[in-house]
Amino acid sequence: MNPETNQLIEELEQKFDAINQNTNTHLEGLLWSKPITYWDYIQTDALLNLQTQRTTLPDEMVFIMYHQVNELLFKMILWEIKQVCHTEKPETKFFAERMSRISRYFNMLTTSFDIMGDGMEVDQYMKFRNTLTPASGFQSAQYRLIEFASTDLINLIDYRFRATIDRNTPYSHAFEHLYWQAAGKDYKTGTKSFLILEFERKYKQEFLRYMEEYNTINIWQKFKQLPIEDQQDSDLIAAMRHYDKTVNITWVMGHLNAAKKYIESGQGSGEATGGSDWKKYMHPKYQRRIFFPELWSEDELKNWGEDC
Repeated sequence: MNPETNQLIEELEQKFDAINQNTNTHLEGLLWSKPITYWDYIQTDALLNLQTQRTTLPDEMVFIMYHQVNELLFKMILWEIKQVCHTEKPETKFFAERMSRISRYFNMLTTSFDIMGDGMEVDQYMKFRNTLTPASGFQSAQYRLIEFASTDLINLIDYRFRATIDRNTPYSHAFEHLYWQAAGKDYKTGTKSFLILEFERKYKQEFLRYMEEYNTINIWQKFKQLPIEDQQDSDLIAAMRHYDKTVNITWVMGHLNAAKKYIESGQGSGEATGGSDWKKYMHPKYQRRIFFPELWSEDELKNWGEDC
């Protein structure tokens, strides 16, 4: 055998010895393994069989696939966030590169709304959406996980209750005062809708674990661990502000405008499928959700989302 092959075998033996495995057994396994193909590696057949329509209307397929693509992008974002937040002391270069990746994914999300906004016939959408009630995009759990991992929890609390909540507040109490809770309640009685009750039944315990896990290691906390001179770097600050605005204004407004086209088309009741007060719930000026308020001026904070 040539020197390169010998070197590879030695390295394989070191690898398998370290986990108390027999190198020959693994090498023999290679004799019987099938060559990898694109469709096996990507699981193409499984992926393309995850779209199940509830109606016979063709444009429902556009709606399903678009939201599935969104969820895949959310998973990519969470993958990058996890690397940043679970690195004990991330270097500035590593932090900045991962923030660039995360922002690019959200850029894709914000520029993709034309697919849904202009890619479905209003008449078809207003028919098949009736079969979706009471489901709602509100129930995207991955989107909530992105929020918990991006900022200090206080920035996700309904601004009306922030003065009563601090780091000593039980997570279960803080959970009941998250900004999006208001969208799932009757504003007169405070009673939770079926939409949010089902959402909590499925994900509340995972949300509480995430809230605790990222309480001190979220993106903002990792930014504050960087050297002071790097925290003041104009390019890095611009990247943080871009992420904040893209997630909390640009993407939200893209979603809101796409919803308006269909819901306010004059067909149907004009209500969201989940029953939320969608205009107030979705608009940034009502949500007042800002990941990194310390990076914005007083005027910018005061007028958050007003120019949309």
